[in-house]
Amino acid sequence: MDSVAQLTPETQQRVQELRRLLQQASYDYYVLDAPTIEDSVYDQLYRELQTIEANYPELITPDSPTQRVGERPASHFTSVKHNIPLYSLENAFGNADLATWEQRWRKVAPDVTEFEYVCELKIDGNALALTYENGVLVRGATRGDGTTGEEITQNVRAIRSVPLRLNLDNPPPVVEVRGEAFLSLDSFEQINRDREKAGESLFANPRNAAAGTLRQLDAKIVAQRRLDFFAYTLHVPGELESQWQALELLREMGFRVNPEREKCADLQAVQDYCDRWSVDRTQLRYMTDGVVIKLNSFALQTRLGFTQKFPRWAIALKYPAEEAPTILENISVNVGRTGAITPVAELKPVQLAGTTVSRATLHNRDRIAELDCRIGDTVIVRKAGEIIPEVVRVLTELRPENARLFEMPTHCPECHEPVVKPENEAVTRCINASCPAILRGALTHWASRDALDINGVGEKLVAQLVDQNLVNSVAGLYDLTIENLLTLERMGKKSAEKIVKAIQDSKSQPWSRVLYGLGIRHVGSVNAQTLTQAFPSVEELAAATPEQISAVPGFGSEIAQSVSQWFQNHGNQELIDRLRQAEIQLKGEVVPVAQVETAISGKTFVITGTLPTLKRDEAQALIQKAGGKVTDSVSKKTDYLVAGEKAGSKLEKAQTLGVSILSEADLVQLIQG
Repeated sequence: MDSVAQLTPETQQRVQELRRLLQQASYDYYVLDAPTIEDSVYDQLYRELQTIEANYPELITPDSPTQRVGERPASHFTSVKHNIPLYSLENAFGNADLATWEQRWRKVAPDVTEFEYVCELKIDGNALALTYENGVLVRGATRGDGTTGEEITQNVRAIRSVPLRLNLDNPPPVVEVRGEAFLSLDSFEQINRDREKAGESLFANPRNAAAGTLRQLDAKIVAQRRLDFFAYTLHVPGELESQWQALELLREMGFRVNPEREKCADLQAVQDYCDRWSVDRTQLRYMTDGVVIKLNSFALQTRLGFTQKFPRWAIALKYPAEEAPTILENISVNVGRTGAITPVAELKPVQLAGTTVSRATLHNRDRIAELDCRIGDTVIVRKAGEIIPEVVRVLTELRPENARLFEMPTHCPECHEPVVKPENEAVTRCINASCPAILRGALTHWASRDALDINGVGEKLVAQLVDQNLVNSVAGLYDLTIENLLTLERMGKKSAEKIVKAIQDSKSQPWSRVLYGLGIRHVGSVNAQTLTQAFPSVEELAAATPEQISAVPGFGSEIAQSVSQWFQNHGNQELIDRLRQAEIQLKGEVVPVAQVETAISGKTFVITGTLPTLKRDEAQALIQKAGGKVTDSVSKKTDYLVAGEKAGSKLEKAQTLGVSILSEADLVQLIQG
């Protein structure tokens, strides 16, 4: 067919009309939730457009409704630098924090007497940055670390509430839009139903499901999962004067803007809004975990500027972790790698913060007594740090007559040896070094990413190695042969060869990782690196007195005693000898410290979460080379917290103490000056 010869002005006009009708219909349906045409009519118009574009490919444009989902899956995602950084917000946890925040910004602008706030619900999803050129979507990217994200344009195009073309007659050359991609609760539940039928693992919560969806290489899967999008930030040349104006313009451009936004004349109105939505948010069809409060005036925002990490003109009020009542059906115990025996509540499954919870920690015997907790009780469960479920109180008024007291076991449920409870500790422990549970934990920890990083040696393999008595200590891993591994279930020769090679390759891991892998109490990966700087060989550390260890910056007497006692133990001395025979690295080099004064000389850092490109030990080495110090815990003496993805309680504590928060990019910039 000679499509060029047959193309007529009438056909071109019809294409434009079809696109206009379909774009308006999508806007009405996905943004306004007010459908204006029947699905059958939409399908008929869509098929007509598809047919014309098939006959005249030269008419296809990126903003055509037929081009939302690409035909070919992406092969990978690439990193992109944001044109404008996506800043984090300072967190508030109550009205007192909001009042303190207002006092702080008013000190910067004491002459300001007239102002107003804009309150928007904080959507529990994934931040996106969208770029439009001449009104057409050209790039969609994840937040990443705020400076660099992943380019996922193909997947963003599959989100129906993201316009492919802005609804503007004369769009600016470049428009930057920020917002939150999320899954409605209905969509989330449907996805998990489908995955359950297919025998696939379920998503933990809507936010995780949305994140996993955005990283799909096939945009068709993204389209099937029905992601949604709320826009909340607009960067556009022009005369915009306020956040409220920006939200209204976003809506006119064709974006969904959260309808529950509100202008507030003063802080009392803000607090009333936050208090109201702390209750009403349970009726929403999507997850929200707080409220974002911004000063409305852009001129005032510009005047206030930023701290090293946060804008001074905005803050996020975080709601307390969600709580829910359920029945305590039983109490079991778990034996950890240190021998700690932890009671675990077995619960009647309950929905909590977007996940189904059936188990929760009870911490220790003293905590059970404090709660007056009995099997059969109705209990209140909360997610500590929105991650770990825990029982926080018991509704004793609902206690049934047959409720049973729980008693901690006198013998370890794994090895059946007697357990002990040291006088100065709340934890009951198994002290049998040969306990299978302790050995499994020690082996799994030794092979973990931050320790020896042995690919293929995970919990399932470790369980088989222990059950078949193939390994009796971490040193025993280095005696394993391919023939040993072939005796295990579902183990092929190629897999066995890879595992043996990974174990042997781990011999080159540095002394700091080895020390962390030993699993000494209170010695995390950061403390291990600090200790190996102070004691560059295992012989020097083993000979150190508690006083010498506690003299290391960031170390107290408790850690010092723990390290010293570990090396005095005869069994541990034998383990070190076996590791030495296996040629494990038990000696390292001192990281040279900057000889000249730098921006971070003498400053104390804590690192938390997963950084975008640097491993934690690499970040620590950078800090130490520049003259800084790294410790494991946040305190008033901490100067900076370097926070990556999934930063938890350390981030919250740092924000409470007013510690400066850095991203990886901030850290590198600070070091480089």
